[in-house]
Amino acid sequence: MAEFLYRLCHPGTKTTSQTVEERGKWGSKTEFILSVAGAIIGLGNVWRFPYLCYKNGGGAFFIPYILFLVTCGIPLFVLETALGQYTSLGGIMCWRKVCPLFEGLGYASQLIIFYGSISYMVILAWAFLYFFSSFSGELPWTSCNNMWNTDECVVINNYNTTANWTSPVNATSSVIEFWQRRVLHISSGIETLGKVQWDLSLCLLLSWVICYFCVWKGVRSTGKATYVTATFPFVMLFVLFVRGMSLPGAFHGIKYYLYPNPARLADPQVWMDAGTQIFYSYAICLGCLTTLGSYNKYNNNCYRDSFYLCLLNSGTSFISGFAIFSVLGYMSEKMGVDITAVAESGPGLVFIVYPQAVTLLPWPQVWSACFFLMIILLGIDGQFAGLESIMTSFTDVFPSHIRKGYRRELCLMLMCALCYMFGLLLVSEAGAYILQIFDHYVCSGPTLLLMAIFQSVTIGWIYGAERFCDNIEDMIGYKPLSLIKYCWLYGTPLICSGTLVFLLLRYTPLRFNNSYVLSGRGGGLAVVHRTDLNCTLLSGDKPSSFEVLTFKINSHFPLCCIIYHPLKHNNNVFLGVPR
Repeated sequence: MAEFLYRLCHPGTKTTSQTVEERGKWGSKTEFILSVAGAIIGLGNVWRFPYLCYKNGGGAFFIPYILFLVTCGIPLFVLETALGQYTSLGGIMCWRKVCPLFEGLGYASQLIIFYGSISYMVILAWAFLYFFSSFSGELPWTSCNNMWNTDECVVINNYNTTANWTSPVNATSSVIEFWQRRVLHISSGIETLGKVQWDLSLCLLLSWVICYFCVWKGVRSTGKATYVTATFPFVMLFVLFVRGMSLPGAFHGIKYYLYPNPARLADPQVWMDAGTQIFYSYAICLGCLTTLGSYNKYNNNCYRDSFYLCLLNSGTSFISGFAIFSVLGYMSEKMGVDITAVAESGPGLVFIVYPQAVTLLPWPQVWSACFFLMIILLGIDGQFAGLESIMTSFTDVFPSHIRKGYRRELCLMLMCALCYMFGLLLVSEAGAYILQIFDHYVCSGPTLLLMAIFQSVTIGWIYGAERFCDNIEDMIGYKPLSLIKYCWLYGTPLICSGTLVFLLLRYTPLRFNNSYVLSGRGGGLAVVHRTDLNCTLLSGDKPSSFEVLTFKINSHFPLCCIIYHPLKHNNNVFLGVPR
C-alpha cells in the first residue's frame, strides 16, 4: 500500500511508464476453479432455489430444472468458458475476434454487470449492518423497546399462536420493524427519495473498499482472495446444515422442501421459474465466465472443468435447501404456525425470516453472525468476478493505455468510486424501490434470455458450431459431446425464445410488497424503466459511427435496443481466431 501511494506521487522512470505489462495467467488451476465457483455460487443459491423447490412441487421441480440445465445452462457455460480460454480475451474483444458484427454482445454484458454491481453491493451493505448488529448484547430485532419501533410492534417469539393469545390490530413483528424502519427507513414511495442513511452508506463504502483491494492487482490478487472468500461460505453452510438438521421440526421443513407434487408440472410458470433460476445462478450471458476463462492456459481442460463446476453449483443449491428449510421447520413448530407462513424467498428470507429464526436458538448472536458472514462472503465473491470482468474487458480494448504502471489500479478506483456514488441512491429512504427496479428490469430474466439467444445463434450459426467444436478439440484434445453442439444450434435458442415470449406475455406491473405499484414517475429515477435496455451490437474499427434499430413491443416492456455498425472492407468476418 505504501509503495502504491509513493508511486502515485512519484510517477517513476520513463521506461516503467511506457512498458505495457503482460496480461497474466492464473497462478494455478485451483485459483481458476475457486474464482469461477465464487462467481456462480451466490445469494441465489441460498435465498431463491430452495423456495422455488418448495413453491413449485418439491422434488418434481428438479425435472424442469435439470432439463433447462442440460439444454441451456451447461451448453452456455461451456461456450463462454471455452470462448475466453480460446481467445485469451475478455468479454468484449473475444466477440470482436470470432464475429465482429456481434462485438456489442460484450458491451451489453458489461453494461449489465455495471448496473448489477451497483445494486448487488447494496445487499452487501445490508448484510454488513446485520452482521455488526449481531455483536450487541441483545439482537436489536428481538425487542420492541427501540426508538424505531411503533406501538403496534410485537415480539413474535414470545408467544405460541396455538395458545390463547390475541395480537393487536395491525400488529407488526419486531423483526419486520427493524428491517423496514431501522435498516431501510423506507419512505412512502419512490417519489419521496428522502435522505441518505449514513450507517448504510458506510457499510456500502466498506463493501467497495474490500472488493477494490481484492481485485486491484487483477487475477494475482483475485486468485489469492478466493482461497478464503470461496471456501469459507461452504464451511459456514455445512455448519448451518448440521445445526439445522439437529433441530426439532427440521424434517417437517425438509418434507415441504422435497415432497414431490407432480401435478405442479402442469403449470407453465413452474417451467419458467426453472429456466430463469438457471440463468440467475450460473452467471451466464454476463461475460464473467469468458473473462475468468481467458486467464487459463491454452490447453487447460475447460470442458471438464465446466461440468464439475455446474455440478458443484447445483449441488450447493440443493444442500442450501436443507440448511434453510430445516430451520424454517423448527421455526414453524416453535411458533405453532404452518410453514407457509414463514417460507419466503429473496431479501425477505435473509433479512426477515432467518433473523427471526435465530432468535429462537440458543446463542442467537453467534448464529446470526455466522449466517450473515456467509451471506457477505457469497456476495463479495460474485462481485469479484463482475469487477474483474469489466476491468479485463476494457483493458483488452485499450491495452496500451491501461496496462501500464498503476493505471489499471487507478481506473478500477475511479469505477468503484463512480459505482459507490450511484449506490448512494439505493441507500436512501427510497432505495428499496429503486433496487427492485434495477433487479426487475436490468439484471432480469428477459435481458439474460435475449443475450443467450444472440450468443447461441452467433456461435452456432454464424461462427459455426462445428468450427467451435474444432477449436475446443485443439485445446483439450477431443471434441465436446454432440448434444452440446446441437444445443448451441437448436435447443438453447429455441427454448430461450419460448421462455422469453412467455415472460413477456405474462408481464405484470412491478409491485413492492405486493401492494405499492412502482409508477412511471418514480421509474424515471432509475436508469431503465419503461425504456429499452441498450444492448449494443457493434462492429468495425470506429464504433462511434453506427445506426440504431429499436425493438419495442410496447412502452412497458424493457426490451433491447440493438445498435449496429455495418461492416466495411472486412472480408474475414467469420474466420476463426488465428493461432
